[in-house]
Amino acid sequence: MVKFSHGCWHPAPDTLIDWAVETVKAEPRGDALHFVTASKPINFRGDTLNNPSLTHSLSSPLDNVLHLESTHWKQQKSVTQGPHFELFPDGQAKHTSSVETSKTATDLKIEVGDLSATVDTRPKAFDISFNAKGKLLSRLGWRSVGYVKQGTTALHPRANYLDPNKGQRWVTYQLQLGVGDKVYGLGERFGPFMKNGQTVEMWNEDGGTGSELTYKNIPFFVTSAGYGVFIPTSNFISLEIQSERTTRVNISVPGESLSMYMIYGPDPKSIISRYTTITGRPALPPAWTFGLWLSTSFTTEYDEGTVTSFLDGMQERDIPVSVFHFDCFWMPAFEWCDYEFDKDYFPDARGQLKRMKDRGIHICVWINSYIAQESTIFEEAAEKGYFIKKSDGSVWQYDFWQSGMGFIDFTNPDACTWYQEKLQGLIDMGVDSFKTDFGERIPTGDAVYFDGSSPEKMHNYYSFLYNKVTFEVLEKNFGEHKAALFARSATAGCQRFPVHWGGDPYSTFEAMAETLRGGMSLALSGFGYWAHDIGGFEGKPDPSLFKRWIAFGLFSSHSRLHGSGSFRVPWLIDESGEADKVLKHFVQAKHSLMPYIYSSAIETHQTGVPMLRSMFLEFPEDPMAWYQDMQYLLGDSLLVAPVFNAEGTLQYYLPKGDWYGILDGKMRSGGGYVTEEHDFYSLPVLLRPGSAVAQSKNPHHESVVYDWSKDIRVLVNWVDGMEQTVKIPDHEAQGTFKTVLHIQSVGDQLLVKVTEGALSGSLDIVLVNKSISQAGDLKVTDGNTVQVDAGFSQAALSVN
Repeated sequence: MVKFSHGCWHPAPDTLIDWAVETVKAEPRGDALHFVTASKPINFRGDTLNNPSLTHSLSSPLDNVLHLESTHWKQQKSVTQGPHFELFPDGQAKHTSSVETSKTATDLKIEVGDLSATVDTRPKAFDISFNAKGKLLSRLGWRSVGYVKQGTTALHPRANYLDPNKGQRWVTYQLQLGVGDKVYGLGERFGPFMKNGQTVEMWNEDGGTGSELTYKNIPFFVTSAGYGVFIPTSNFISLEIQSERTTRVNISVPGESLSMYMIYGPDPKSIISRYTTITGRPALPPAWTFGLWLSTSFTTEYDEGTVTSFLDGMQERDIPVSVFHFDCFWMPAFEWCDYEFDKDYFPDARGQLKRMKDRGIHICVWINSYIAQESTIFEEAAEKGYFIKKSDGSVWQYDFWQSGMGFIDFTNPDACTWYQEKLQGLIDMGVDSFKTDFGERIPTGDAVYFDGSSPEKMHNYYSFLYNKVTFEVLEKNFGEHKAALFARSATAGCQRFPVHWGGDPYSTFEAMAETLRGGMSLALSGFGYWAHDIGGFEGKPDPSLFKRWIAFGLFSSHSRLHGSGSFRVPWLIDESGEADKVLKHFVQAKHSLMPYIYSSAIETHQTGVPMLRSMFLEFPEDPMAWYQDMQYLLGDSLLVAPVFNAEGTLQYYLPKGDWYGILDGKMRSGGGYVTEEHDFYSLPVLLRPGSAVAQSKNPHHESVVYDWSKDIRVLVNWVDGMEQTVKIPDHEAQGTFKTVLHIQSVGDQLLVKVTEGALSGSLDIVLVNKSISQAGDLKVTDGNTVQVDAGFSQAALSVN
């Protein structure tokens, strides 16, 4: 924990803080503001001496976004040394509204769109207020921007000037939180969903899912007050969120500089969309990745016969598998990673992969960027300087995972090329995807990078380079919208290289719940696609847990069966055979929803708004939505409430309106909490009032990739005045839409029109809460369904 104060009045022991108390220089510079603050008031000329200052700038890179930067000593290594985030990877966004700056006798001001910031320049009155549409969002006021010195010399200020390298140095912002303001995000966090009252530290760790440590620390948070904050550094960051000062979010970074982006929404989806404009939008994963992934698990004994028996068993039970994943032991023990199949267990690996692909199975293999010294490629990498080094020029080695392993230095372009060549050999054999495991245990201290990067900043940033270099070789081979990872570690920007999974949970209902909290928190940090280990990783799940987790897993964007010391094929978990049937049921349900699921995936790629959506993303005006952490929306139209117990009882919240269960065909009335019981074949998957989703009429597709526009059913949850666009993706030209339907209720009629493309086969329009009394020449198949043929272009359906 990094706390600099002892109550409201005093600094912590051994701590000195030079607070910004007065603006001594202030001027507009083009489209930006430049101002300097002193750390003690200027009462007379002598106060300009021995008065440490901070230099600030306020600018706008994007509509409704402001960038504040504050620096103490601007030519220090902690300021200039990389790495630095790749911002605006798709090109600098252009303002649609002008940036206005102004200066008066009392303040400086910058305005862009609906967002503005005002700097109080009066003597002894430092303050930066952030406002939108005349409303205060937050402010940096009295004792809220400071330069902090800690250490034994901090009690003697003059000693710091004589020997300025002693002690620890920090810059801190302490943002005001208004009454009732709530804070969310900051990456994958498994504890309480709302971050108020918590200490959060940005430092990637391999800590499982049951602690305050996390694999994916993202320095971005969203508030209920209509703004988000991004801190653009990969350095260690400490955030005290009402946990030190009860009305503030304290942000502290070691070194000489700190900056932040203030991002105005006003709604949370707009905040996330603007954030991903700055750090990058998620790539669109190929459609085959949305099917079921089956893994060997981690420490299990397996060979080609084991793999074949699993695939045969799934086929015999009519459970489609889209991807088979080989975990660590596809390579020889003590030789990870040599990127070569273990010949003792896989004597014909190339032939085996071909036989699997002939069955329609895609292949993923586990990798990481740590090379054991027994690996056949270790000496080559060491001799050519491809590893992170120590200051004496030797390789930085470690035993905590593989014996004597070195870490690939991705700041060395030749090392990147060499690494990609190893992966290319696997792609040439038939591998389609890589599980990029680890990337958190990255050395600091005496660690030297090829490009001179700071080891402290590289600790978190390493995950970006590792996943980027791996993603690039896949995209080069397969093309746009055809590349996918299965990644664990991350920092800001890693959402560009999907898919990410939620680490190593225990096989318990509590861990299942913390997994969902971690996923929703990560999604709020710009990560569009997400998976988790169905059944948990550590331990063997009991059958009831496994079946409940199957339902949750198949109603996530990506779905993987994976464990540690035990296999996750259903017949080995549940000898009764019920898990086989449950898995088949939910795989088929997901396959049939691919027109909706893949359409939602395209929207996520285009906007940055994740597929996994906490309730307040879709219902920001509903106060209760901000408290829901055990349910979510998959896309914008389907609410999912997993069951977190064996008995099947659950309570969940529904906003106002009538909600339709697409699995059980039942209506629920919203505006409060609902209590229900569900068997293992069910959970609440509810169609939002005023929404329409497309699904296949065929419940038995063997693959997630089929003609999504053929023989479809559109479920319509009527509300008066509704207007919905239903987009049917093109399964061949992935990333595009083949057919677009426009659905609108006008009076007692439902107007349905094909506005783009065409349908094939037949289309059923199903009004889940109304009946059709007249359909002209169209065929009414029952009281609430009308069937039309492929020539359909538009119709007006009279309804009751």
